[in-house]
Amino acid sequence: MTDVLPGRGSGRGLSPAQEAHAVQAEGLAIAGLVPLSTVDWPGMLVATVFCQGCPWRCTYCHNQAILDPTAPGAVPFGELTALLERRRGLLDGVVLSGGEATGQHAIVPAARRIRAMGFAVGLHTGGAYPARLRTLLGMDRSGRRVSAPLVDWVGFDVKAAPSGYEALTGRPGAYEKARASLGLLLASGVDHELRMTVTPALRDQVPSAIDLVAELGGRALVLQRARADGAETQFAVALEAEADWHGLFADVVEAASGHGDMRGVEVAARS
Repeated sequence: MTDVLPGRGSGRGLSPAQEAHAVQAEGLAIAGLVPLSTVDWPGMLVATVFCQGCPWRCTYCHNQAILDPTAPGAVPFGELTALLERRRGLLDGVVLSGGEATGQHAIVPAARRIRAMGFAVGLHTGGAYPARLRTLLGMDRSGRRVSAPLVDWVGFDVKAAPSGYEALTGRPGAYEKARASLGLLLASGVDHELRMTVTPALRDQVPSAIDLVAELGGRALVLQRARADGAETQFAVALEAEADWHGLFADVVEAASGHGDMRGVEVAARS
């Protein structure tokens, strides 16, 4: 009998490979399931799984209700597999989102199960758990490919400039984990999109975020305008009070595009 809490926790000393055997896909704590999405994986029709829990507390997060890692899941994993059985030939894949999907041990067997059913697997992550991301990417500690990836595409959230990670996430060491994860992703060859949510407080950090992407070998970054919906009340009120946030965001994108050109990073915008 394995001393592991299904689907969550810090690993209790287990390696990511051991976790994959000790934890079952059914242990994945799912906070919500969207049966059809056209926006969570560019160019793909997917079901989106919102995994419970996140170690970071980004002020702009629009999924505040699902951050508690101790809360039970609301959707059984069997509901996802039943949906996929019904939608064979209609869905291209599944996106594992959050929260922070890599915060759960069960993300590895869940991704494996979805792929075994014939669906592509996408992942949204901020890189809070580099060891588990490494397993999903099929890489070892040295960064070598040792097995086929369990994910076909990763949407990676570059949260801030290196100096701004701790203030944004509320967690010391967040930048080091994110940097390690971003480096793994860019070395893996797995298809990906790097994106950064821009708030009024983060707009001056965009050039440094572009520098980070360039330094690690990234070639593109999508800037997303922060929205008030779903965010904590204090942030939402402040954002809505920001004069001409649309115009300010456009100015940030224009300046970032010029900086990106100098660093070899193509900058795009998503409103």
